Parts: sequence; structure tokens; C-alpha cells
Amino acid sequence: MTVISTPAFALIRDDGDEPGKGIGIGETLGIFVGIPILAFVIIAGLVMLPDIMHKKKN
Repeated sequence: MTVISTPAFALIRDDGDEPGKGIGIGETLGIFVGIPILAFVIIAGLVMLPDIMHKKKN
């Protein structure tokens, strides 16, 4: 059983198991850091917007 599970058999690709090209550091930072920060800023702005509008009326 251990002969079957050797790493050499991991080189055989199954259907649909073909990795794509990697992404660079800029894309990685943009996706995993930039987008969440941008989403936080937009949501925080939308939450604070009613309070800002209310203060301008007084």
C-alpha cells in the first residue's frame, strides 16, 4: 500500500487538474490587501454618511 502512495504518482495529472500561471507580488497585494482596505473604507464611509449629513443640517 505504501508503494502506491509514493510522491512519484503525484506527477500524473487528472482531468481538470492543470495549474494556471502564478500571480505576481503586486497582484497578490492588490487582491489580498488593497481590495479589503478599499471595501473597509467604502463601508465606513457609508456608515458615517448619515451622521455627516445630519450635522450639516444643524
